[in-house]
Amino acid sequence: MKIDKVLNNNAAVIKENGQEKIVMGPGIAFQKGKNDIIPSNRVEKIFVVHDKNEKFKQILQTLPEAHIEAAENIISYAEGKLAAPLNDHIHIALLDHLSFAIERIQDGLFVQNKLLHEIKALYKNEYEIGLWAIAHVKETLGVSLPDDEAGYIALHIHTAKMDAESMYSALKHTTMIKEMIEKIETYFNRKVDENSISYQRLVTHLRYAVTRLESNEALHVMDDDMLCFIQKKYSFAYQCALELAEFLKNEYQLNLPESEAGYITLHVQRLQNISE
Repeated sequence: MKIDKVLNNNAAVIKENGQEKIVMGPGIAFQKGKNDIIPSNRVEKIFVVHDKNEKFKQILQTLPEAHIEAAENIISYAEGKLAAPLNDHIHIALLDHLSFAIERIQDGLFVQNKLLHEIKALYKNEYEIGLWAIAHVKETLGVSLPDDEAGYIALHIHTAKMDAESMYSALKHTTMIKEMIEKIETYFNRKVDENSISYQRLVTHLRYAVTRLESNEALHVMDDDMLCFIQKKYSFAYQCALELAEFLKNEYQLNLPESEAGYITLHVQRLQNISE
């Protein structure tokens, strides 16, 4: 592989059959220049250069190499834990986010992640990767990132999965669920236990419901006798579910079927029981 342009010690641009590619690997471009040869066995990653990757070329030239290496280590760890490749865009998105987060912390600026509890419940595996990531940054760069950043990293990892929703959709759904949880807390006039299994089950169910509602996919159907029983036995929790349905209709133009309100009632009631 012949170098066309050195980006940093660990990355360079090459040309193959008239197509630009970014190649990466530890020290592959150290003390090298244009037309120097890179042994192919030292290249760990290759990206075809197109419009999306033009930004990648730029940030590889401008951001600290330590930040780049940390981001790539996190991506490699994530792909290993998930046993699946991530979308190439993660190399831009995560690096951009991570470097900015490190700079903020070094400047004494802290950004709270208001969706952290919901992210932990919705994206458990990705959040664990996020915790590994902030530990890795601490170990390799000496920078202590807060757990809030593990949540942000989890979202980046989740949306980079090949079959995942977009970052916009993930943030939207997580925000919707947070708002519904807050309405439940207001209705019962108490905080919910975010560490309980009932809370995690409720959050997971709400995510399933709003995702399928937006996609116009069928939800679980509850028979009339069961729904009638739930309405009578758990009338207070059912009224809460109806308020959530009204909220979804008014704020997001989503129509929650009556039977789905019944399922949400069961989750809300279970959550209420452990809070008493």
